[in-house]
Amino acid sequence: MPNPPSRTRAVLVINAGSSTIKFALFSCPHVVAHTPDLRELPRSPLSAGEIVGIGSAPSILFAGDQTPRALPKTGANPYRAAFAPILDWLDGWRRTIDLVAVAHRVVHGGVRYSAPMLVTEAAFDDLCTLIPLAPLHQTHNVDAIEWLRRALPGIPQIAVFDTAFHRTLPRCEQLLPLPLEWFEAGVRRYGFHGLSYDYLSTVIAERFGDAARGRVIMAHLGSSASLCALKDLCSVATTMGFSALDGLMMGTRCGALDPGVILHMMEVHGMSHRDLATLLYREAGLKGVSGLSDDPRELLEKEAQDMRARDALALYVHRIVHEIGGLVAILGGLDMLVFSAGVGEHCAPLRERVCAALTWLGVRLDSAANNANRPTISTGDSRVNVLVEPTNEAWVAARGALKILDFSNDTTA
Repeated sequence: MPNPPSRTRAVLVINAGSSTIKFALFSCPHVVAHTPDLRELPRSPLSAGEIVGIGSAPSILFAGDQTPRALPKTGANPYRAAFAPILDWLDGWRRTIDLVAVAHRVVHGGVRYSAPMLVTEAAFDDLCTLIPLAPLHQTHNVDAIEWLRRALPGIPQIAVFDTAFHRTLPRCEQLLPLPLEWFEAGVRRYGFHGLSYDYLSTVIAERFGDAARGRVIMAHLGSSASLCALKDLCSVATTMGFSALDGLMMGTRCGALDPGVILHMMEVHGMSHRDLATLLYREAGLKGVSGLSDDPRELLEKEAQDMRARDALALYVHRIVHEIGGLVAILGGLDMLVFSAGVGEHCAPLRERVCAALTWLGVRLDSAANNANRPTISTGDSRVNVLVEPTNEAWVAARGALKILDFSNDTTA
């Protein structure tokens, strides 16, 4: 029997982090010849939200509502318990939707996976083997898949990989200066934030046409941060490499660091692997240098009175400019610079400081446009087009899931 006309197909998107879980529900476009017309996939979800503070003071926040709702603390496994309110929220939609899939943002696809994948038992086991490549991310990604496979039996679970966008990196960009057998064993530069860069490349192509196929640098600046250089809308270089620790200084992560520092900490200070992981992932970056906060917007409020806040912001901007310079050299120039993610989209003073250091490239900033977070913040005579573009990783994940779904047995088309 066909479903009632009022019902719609929908894809649930899950982005599981170490202390947060983002979720969104997207309605599916019309199905033609057993596949959805992805041009019709809405950019905005039917509903979305986020669980924050997992393991400490959990709360749930829905899009459009700025008031977090406290959740009860749980015992043995607070991370899995965080899915209970998400499932309750999903149940509230069951009268009007037919859930066709759950799309999971999975940070690491390793050497093997470069396209969305239906997670079978064998594929799930394979994803678990990639946990050592991204221990603080992949663990939660596979945990979310396992939990929702049990909670939503019969609903396809689909992995969409953050590393996939960077499979166009030239071999020289993937290589590390180590014996070749390590490269063949998977120790290579992968790149991350691929869902974000995928979306941004789609949007700038829509806005600028052929001009977007030139020399472009995208800056995904949030609590996690990286840069990506593109030619012809394809990734040709990026600042994150083998792990999500590399490249830019971040909120709590170190970014690029002399490996001799790690050896020193181990040999002289007796730090263990676990100690080092905690330091490099959770206690470094803006938080570590400032001793105050991992959020540059908070540090901007304190820099006039606090030297450590000034140092942290100066180093943060310096690292961004340093890495942009390297990518410009690889590209042979720069036509477009795109700021995105939480800091990139909303922190005008940091954008101004970065652009001020790039005037040698012909970057000219429109201060009023920058302060208003407008889509274009460069002046008309700027040789580089400077943009502010909100990212939409959830939409890319939903699109990826729909690409591999088969509606050939569907009775509602």
